[in-house]
Amino acid sequence: MSENKEIELKDILFSLKEIKQEILSKSVKIILFTLFFVSIFVVINFFQESKYQAELSFVVEDKQKSTPLSSVSGIASQLGFDLFSSSNSTFSQANIMELLKSRGVISKTLLRSEIISNKKDLFINHYISINELNSDWDKHKDLSKINFRDQFNVVHDSIITLVWQNIIENDLSVDIRNDETDIIYLSFFSKNEKFAKLFSENLIDEMSRMYIQYQTKQSTNTIEFLQNRADSVFIELQKSEEDYARTKDINQRIIKASGRLKELQLMRNVEVLNTMYLELVKNIEMSKLTLLNQTPIIQVIDRPILPLEDKKLSIFIVILIATIVSLFISFFYVIFRKMIMDSL
Repeated sequence: MSENKEIELKDILFSLKEIKQEILSKSVKIILFTLFFVSIFVVINFFQESKYQAELSFVVEDKQKSTPLSSVSGIASQLGFDLFSSSNSTFSQANIMELLKSRGVISKTLLRSEIISNKKDLFINHYISINELNSDWDKHKDLSKINFRDQFNVVHDSIITLVWQNIIENDLSVDIRNDETDIIYLSFFSKNEKFAKLFSENLIDEMSRMYIQYQTKQSTNTIEFLQNRADSVFIELQKSEEDYARTKDINQRIIKASGRLKELQLMRNVEVLNTMYLELVKNIEMSKLTLLNQTPIIQVIDRPILPLEDKKLSIFIVILIATIVSLFISFFYVIFRKMIMDSL
């Protein structure tokens, strides 16, 4: 048994020695192949365009705490408005990350204007120009004179959808790098570093606007309803005060209570309307406090700073990777060829 093991070990060592000799005999060819392979990679990397990364980190604070104020009585309570109850956040971190990638947020950001390369234009026009998406548009009648400041049609929507898909697939990355923190990282890649910086910042602004608008929608609707009701009551109050003053002037010489009945009715109406108006004003102010308490805070921690990091691989990294890959291919080819030759 031991003799068989010794024979197998000798065979393995002999095979390794033969492989070593085969590799050494082909060393010149291996070196030439490696140099050729590395040269190809270096040339490809040289002609490859730079791609800059704009990274932005932020946190979302949306704990909608109940206010220390007591529950409001009066008209708002009678109508069923619960102005000071706590509510749970609809958007989780995962939903916020998806919101950043949504077509609504990105398309609205694309329709914002910024100055890039000394030219003020919409982001979508900058993006199309930077990525040369319009290189063959002159051949198409519908695309040659497209303008995103005009009224939108099917062509506009199609182009925006195309740009949105390209952004979420190739240019935009949103993730949480540490499960123990609530920090969200947004990375945007572009051939133009200023575009990458400005677009990422505007994307956060647009997402914040939409997120805050959604989270405070109920409180805003309550304030609008109470404000409209207060305006209506105030108009009725003014009219009743004018009628009461006019009637009181007419009744100056009337002594009997029956003759002053209309005056008393108008006075009661003024008092009721005045009470309603004061109650509405109080509810509006308390609703504004609730709105302020429920408004989430989106705090940007780190913004991208120019110059941005170029994600294009350095020459040293390219040479190192190409050398390792080419040597692996060469050794594999030599060993595999020797095994085939030996078996034949």
